[in-house]
Amino acid sequence: MDQTSKPTYTLWQLILYFLRLGTFGFGGPVALVGYMHRDLVERRGWISESDYKEGLALAQIAPGPLAAQLGIYMGFVHFRLLGATVAGLAFVLPSFLMVVALGWAYVAFGGLTWMQSVFYGVGASVIGIMAISAHKLASKNLGRDKLLWGIFLLLAAVTIITQSEISLLFIGAGVLVWLIRCKPRFGTSSLAVLLPTQLPNIALASATDANTLIQIALFFTKAGAFVFGSGLAIVPFLYGGIVTEHHWLTEKQFVDAVAVAMITPGPVVITTGFIGYLISGLPGAVLAAVGTFVPCYLATVIAAPYFKRYGKLPALIAFVDGITAAAIGAIAGSVVVIAQRSIIDIPTALLALATAALLWKFKKLPEPIIVIGAALIGIAVYPLLHH
Repeated sequence: MDQTSKPTYTLWQLILYFLRLGTFGFGGPVALVGYMHRDLVERRGWISESDYKEGLALAQIAPGPLAAQLGIYMGFVHFRLLGATVAGLAFVLPSFLMVVALGWAYVAFGGLTWMQSVFYGVGASVIGIMAISAHKLASKNLGRDKLLWGIFLLLAAVTIITQSEISLLFIGAGVLVWLIRCKPRFGTSSLAVLLPTQLPNIALASATDANTLIQIALFFTKAGAFVFGSGLAIVPFLYGGIVTEHHWLTEKQFVDAVAVAMITPGPVVITTGFIGYLISGLPGAVLAAVGTFVPCYLATVIAAPYFKRYGKLPALIAFVDGITAAAIGAIAGSVVVIAQRSIIDIPTALLALATAALLWKFKKLPEPIIVIGAALIGIAVYPLLHH
């Protein structure tokens, strides 16, 4: 990161860019990071190729949704803490306002047939989208590493059997890969690199409070700390806590919340704002969204100045590989868990299969197009089956 180079753009220009990206940036994390490279590196020349690559590498190995974390880093490159803060806010704010509006509409009109019909179709298509996403993530991140595949299968099985996430298994997976690959000598500084950023997350897992808003803030902060790479990694964590543990939402409401993530632009994890709204209105939405993004924001602004020096440590890479394999396994398991609630009849089963087949055949087919089509099918089919 070149701290001496003067930016060729203003902070306001950067803010306006991320407001626009957050408003119209469909396609999920991979598409969003591609847009940033096209716009900020190739077309405008605001960010150097080396700075972009460093930001992308940090976003891949640190906890936090990939696209949001890269956006925060892009703001940090020339404007440091202020730039990181306003770039992150500008990127997240448009989609947050959208999911709050959807939350209000869902609460106000959720009992109406047309709303039920929309989510009947969309909820089924989401299963196909998640299944293909899990396959892509596994193919990209696990390769032919038998250890990582073993972790993947174990976490998928645990998620299906327990229908929840076990946070310590993620940490355990990271430590296991670190031990096997690096064969550390205890007493060295290898483990110390990992522990300071991970132990606070474990402490959050056991924090409880009678006040629902405090519970929301703590729970979503914990969940945000375990999103590696794809925003879908947060889904099994949310399901275990929101539906199984706290009973804040019904299973159907949770599936609808995942559907909202697929039809809105910006970071996928912003659906936590929708979930927070259903739990406790606007205060719940704000706390859920803030809690989700605080870990990724802190990880970026704290790690960015030191990343060039420490980012390629074998111990850190091994630890993150283990956690990533565990997260992908949990995503795969959550597909099965959520499918048991979303696939309720033959039409929904066909919708899920058709969605997966389309995404498999047409790699660049935008997911929002599929979701809109599924919603229209739901509007046509649901009233006929549930009149």
